[in-house]
Amino acid sequence: MYIVLLGPPGAGKGTQAQRIAAATKLVHISTGDMFRENVKNETPLGKLANEYMSKGELVPDEVTIKMLLERISRDDARAGVMFDGFFCFFFFFVALDAALEGNGAKVDHALLISVRDEELMSRLGGRWICRGCGRLYHEKNDPPKKQGVCDACGGELYQREDDRPEVVASRLEKQKPPAALIEHYRKAGSLKEINGEQSLDAVTAALLEAIR
Repeated sequence: MYIVLLGPPGAGKGTQAQRIAAATKLVHISTGDMFRENVKNETPLGKLANEYMSKGELVPDEVTIKMLLERISRDDARAGVMFDGFFCFFFFFVALDAALEGNGAKVDHALLISVRDEELMSRLGGRWICRGCGRLYHEKNDPPKKQGVCDACGGELYQREDDRPEVVASRLEKQKPPAALIEHYRKAGSLKEINGEQSLDAVTAALLEAIR
């Protein structure tokens, strides 16, 4: 079984992917882990990917696909794979489909965790940090007792640049799954949409039910 987990930043894909992989015994593969392993082990593909990464450039899809094919050819991936953290570019997933088809496989489930923009903004843009002790707070989920003041040391709370609303909005726009990709899997009959605004456990249960 091959599963692709889709969703915008802040939807909880990483957490849910780990939970689903544990429940189904599928191997959890993310681009970040895959790149780090290849770079650390200085494989030919790792060295090639590092040339792009060291210059702050995106690793070409063909390099990522080759890494992916090598990874899913291992014994531990025979039962299936949960793909998470792959770039939300339509042409990458078309290449992934073609690569799997070449191995006599296909994406069985494309699970889309849907969360409204307002909720995503709240999740991603509500983080504050204490200048004194570094403790983290969240406006909605873990607010300080007094606004702008750390409970632990009384230090001033501030927002990092990438947590500011305008930066978060730009990030969301760039990293959402494109409409063409969602339609691609919908036409293939593999798309299942899950409400990501439920509790963590409820989202996990809904994802597992969709797989079953």
